Parts: sequence; structure tokens; C-alpha cells
Amino acid sequence: MNFDFSDEQKAFGEQVGRMLGELPALSEARTALDGGIEYSTRAWKGLAELGFQAIFIPESYGGLGLGPLEACVAAEQIGRTLVPVPALSSTYICAEAIRLFGSDAQKGRWLPGLADGSLIGTWAASEPASMHSPEVSAKLERGLLTGEKLPVVDGNIADIAIVLAKLPSGETGIVLCELASAGVKRRRVSTVDPSRQVAELSFEQVAAEPLPGGSEEAWALLRDRAAILLAFEQLGGADHALSMARDYALQRKVFGRPLASYQAVKHNLANVYAANQVARAHAYYGAWAMTAPAAPLRLAAAGARSAAIAAYNLAAQENIQTHGAIGFTWEADCHLFYRRARFNANVLGPLFVWKEQISAQLIEGGAEEFPS
Repeated sequence: MNFDFSDEQKAFGEQVGRMLGELPALSEARTALDGGIEYSTRAWKGLAELGFQAIFIPESYGGLGLGPLEACVAAEQIGRTLVPVPALSSTYICAEAIRLFGSDAQKGRWLPGLADGSLIGTWAASEPASMHSPEVSAKLERGLLTGEKLPVVDGNIADIAIVLAKLPSGETGIVLCELASAGVKRRRVSTVDPSRQVAELSFEQVAAEPLPGGSEEAWALLRDRAAILLAFEQLGGADHALSMARDYALQRKVFGRPLASYQAVKHNLANVYAANQVARAHAYYGAWAMTAPAAPLRLAAAGARSAAIAAYNLAAQENIQTHGAIGFTWEADCHLFYRRARFNANVLGPLFVWKEQISAQLIEGGAEEFPS
């Protein structure tokens, strides 16, 4: 079985990488870190011109109607360059929720704007009082949403949000609302990576409408698919961090010898390479699982997410250690990758959540039907 990407898919990823490299994207990340921009509008526009935001969306709604594999190769380039864009929030989750579970009217109203990048979406699932609990207290009653959500990635810049809330039936569902509505309050939240926007959102009698197909099972599907795409972003960042450490070790001399010639340095970077390759294997398996009927998607997503968290954390840490004292300075770029690694490690749930999902899937047999 061939788990590799096609030449066309690889070419699309290379196009994305070239565009982001010309910005340069790493400079955009540092500008966002310093508070100069909320996100990279230049990168977001460039991605829209390449059709990134339109990958999943059907042609009838202004999209390209492609599959997840094109999104995977682009996600790796986004992670490699650290560009601060709302890809996870808007493209991987919000647009997908509307595409998969929205009504025809909801699709017609929101998907064209999400496809061309003129609209930004996000998701709001976690709550302040139950960040480590599946309980949902946000409620939709008589078409009005009340509750609080924290953290909400890109909550300060998004136009619309899908929100996990209790429906009038008592079941948990997915509702859609506009964040410019009266009754929505946003508060910026500080995180380890200020280049990524995070907010606390409060809803007080805000007009909202359920996604007809939105349920707890639908949210689990969205989360698993997004986890695989995020794993590719993490893989791109881990590979770049390893390249930075390798290049520095080759040119830096200590006691008249290249730093790379010391066994301790070589062995540590070899461990990073091995972890990255394990993460790549899991990410590729996850990409396949998103496209294959009856694939064990839940198991593949948890494996990809767990391996990517471990690999990116290790690569970012060893990158700083390899650079030595200069690696701890603000001027060096090492901390940018460390910050993003720690940030991404907790988005969509921390490592222990995904390890528990692996255990549960192995106990259950690891197979499930995948709705296309």
C-alpha cells in the first residue's frame, strides 16, 4: 500500500511553502509575537489565492472540492514556517463543520466567504469551569445562546463560531453564531505563544442556530480530522527545528571542532530525527484514514496527535539546547518554535486525552465506520 502523496499534491505543498517563504513567514510570526499584528493578513490572502481555504469546500459554494490530502501537505508548510494564520480554526474546523453538518441555507450563506478567506471562523468547545471535563453548560434556548467558552483560538479575530452547547432537547449539539452580534463579549487571553490569538468568549442571549447534523458524534469526527491536520503542522515545525539545530551544530565550532562532531550532540539530534519519523508515519496513516471508508479514524487521529506532540516538544527543546546560551535569547528564533510546540500541545486537548483515546480504541478493536 502506498501512503505517499502524489506528485500534484507535493507540488501544491511546495507552492504553499514558496509563498510563505517569500513573506517571510517567520518574520510575520515574530511581528505577531511582539503585538504588531493579530494574524498575518498577507499570508492568509496568499493562501486564499492558492486555494488553501477552499480545499474542502464544494465547487458549488466557491470551493475546490478536493480532499484532505492537499490540506495535509499545506498544513505541514504552515507549521514549518510558523505563520500566524487561523487555518485550524477557520479551515480545518469551522468550515468543515458547516460543510459536513450544516443545512443548505447555512452552507450557501457562509461557505463562499470561508472559501475565499474573506470570513474567518473558529470553534468554541471548552469552558472555564470544566476545561478537563466533557460537561457542557452553554445552552441554546428559544434560539438564543448563553454561556462562556475558554480558550477559543482566534476568538478575537473570527467572524463566526461553531459552539458546543446544550440544545432544547437536552442533547449536546453544535450551534452557529455571528461574533459581531450583540451579547457577545471577547476578552483576550495570554498564552505561552502570543503569536496565536486566544480569547474567552461569553454569550448572553445571542442569536444562534443549530447545525442540523451537529451532535456529540459529529464534534468527535471534526476533532479527529482536525487533529490529523494539526499533526502535520506540528510535524513541519519539528522538522524545521531539527534543521535549525543541525545547521547550527555544523557551523558552530567549540575548542576548534564543529559542534556536530561531538557524540552527545549527534546522539541527541538522532533521537529527534527518530521521533520525527515516527510522527511522520502516524501523520501519513492519519491522512489515509481520512480518505478510506471504514478506516480506524479515531485510533489514527489519536496516534498522529500523540506522536506529533512528543516529536515537536523534543525537537523544540533540543533546538534550544543545541544552540546553547544564544538559544535562550529573544533575538534567536529557537523560542518561537518552542512556544508554538507548547501551544499546539494543548490545542484540541493535551497529550493524556489522546493517549486515553488510543487505549479506548484498542480495547474496542480500533475500527469504526467513517462517514464520507
